[in-house]
Amino acid sequence: MNKRQKDLEGKRQAPWELKILILSWEFPPNIVGGLSRHVAGLSTHLAEQGHEVHVLTAGKNNLLPQEMMNGVNVHRVRPINENDDHFLSWIAGLNLAMAFKAEQLVEELDFDIIHAHDWLVGAAAISLKEILGIPLLTTIHATEHGRNTGIYTEIQQFIHEKEQQLILESDQIIVCSEYMKDELKEVFTVQVERMAVIPNGIEPLSVNRQIAEIMPELKDKKYIFSIGRIVEEKGFETIIEAAAIAKEKKKQDVFFVIAGKGPMLKEYQKQVSDRGLEGHMTFIGYVTDEQRNALIQDCELAVIPSLYEPFGIVVLETMILGKPTVVSNTGGMKGIIKHLQTGMLMVPGNPHSLMEQIEFLFNQPEKALEIGNRGRQIVQSLYGWKRIAAETSRVMEDTLLSQRVNEKNQNTAPNK
Repeated sequence: MNKRQKDLEGKRQAPWELKILILSWEFPPNIVGGLSRHVAGLSTHLAEQGHEVHVLTAGKNNLLPQEMMNGVNVHRVRPINENDDHFLSWIAGLNLAMAFKAEQLVEELDFDIIHAHDWLVGAAAISLKEILGIPLLTTIHATEHGRNTGIYTEIQQFIHEKEQQLILESDQIIVCSEYMKDELKEVFTVQVERMAVIPNGIEPLSVNRQIAEIMPELKDKKYIFSIGRIVEEKGFETIIEAAAIAKEKKKQDVFFVIAGKGPMLKEYQKQVSDRGLEGHMTFIGYVTDEQRNALIQDCELAVIPSLYEPFGIVVLETMILGKPTVVSNTGGMKGIIKHLQTGMLMVPGNPHSLMEQIEFLFNQPEKALEIGNRGRQIVQSLYGWKRIAAETSRVMEDTLLSQRVNEKNQNTAPNK
């Protein structure tokens, strides 16, 4: 037991003030996907609760190597092989740099717990757990098996094994939905008692710009909005097929606006052009948070057609602005939405099912408004970051207590 752990012994009656080391390969303003925003929201609110939070993440461009952001100590490192084009080699170099930086930090800081986010920081997390002798808490946001509905290639197998190793070495695991809990139980045979379900959180979104400023062509135009990383598992091909149905039925009021970047963007844009669907949809590429908020605010309804979605933070973003939202009946999203009450559920990958939900909302505007309002209320009450951070803090405390109980049991066990 290190000095910090001894100092905390016996303080269970009062709120603990922990020193937390969070490892995440992305952190604002370096945003690749939803993980970055999750870690930012969580770390900020853990700091607000009185914990000392240090985030160790990848450096990029002209970002400061160290700064205080919303009460969080952010430390950025450059991968040892920063210019390596091979992603797995780059990640390996990042983990080495993270572990080295953490060892420097512990010369002045006694951390109580490590909180790792996904396999991308797993090597550093496992190494630091052994070096520092403190518990490792891991949040698994998604799995390679789930993203690909199986493991088929050498790279997928490599990532799968890294996930398995991280899960095995973690003292406690957090997942964002019951769906993910079941997935880890099935794919990795994780014991239920080692997992805690804590959903993603969201801050209230502010809308500071008008849609006419962002996309003048959408002014006074009804549109359906969707956003996400442009990859196959997000299900945007379902929207392309739905647009084709709208074109065939001459439904001029159906127009999809899809925002986001990713490896499939040019391919999807080409499909839209080749099939003559420009009158019914457009892929507009990357948008800022400010632009996203304006696009959500001005849309008629939102569609999140993912084929695989462990949670679906974007669903909270559309719902918190009061927009009726259609989501695939899969993953964590089906745990957020109650059909015809707080949103609409569609059959994953089925464009006809998608069109049925859209037509229902278009034909019953009062019901659509009611669904949007109920959705906003449920998000505000259940998915605020203050509540999510408090639940995470309790899991951290329980993890530390479990470690201490195990240490005492080992120390008092009779010699055989």
